[in-house]
Amino acid sequence: MKPKKNSLSDLGGIMYSTNPEFEYEEEVDNTVTSPNNQQDLRVMLDKKNRGGKAVTLITGFKGRTEDLEVLGKMLKTKCGVGGSVKDGEIMIQGDVRDKVMGILQKDGYKVKKAGDSIIWLNYN
Repeated sequence: MKPKKNSLSDLGGIMYSTNPEFEYEEEVDNTVTSPNNQQDLRVMLDKKNRGGKAVTLITGFKGRTEDLEVLGKMLKTKCGVGGSVKDGEIMIQGDVRDKVMGILQKDGYKVKKAGDSIIWLNYN
């Protein structure tokens, strides 16, 4: 049985109007993309919820979604692999962290490798 929809927000926020002069107002993204040298990106390896497959995850981009998609496409092309851009993150298939970091640093981004925790034990 389908759940009952109780309000207009359950319908996705769009409703029908019989007014012939009605114009739907689209939301405009006024976000400005920060310059490359002001971006603080994190590059990490992620295997969670991916069936054991590894992806290189790039987070921390500040700016428009279109600019993030352009950066994602450029990284996928230069690495020669697939991937996607979702929820403000770039996912690149495989473990290509070092290659991605080199490409981003060459383009002037501030990049840090995240998620690597090495524990050194001293047995004396």
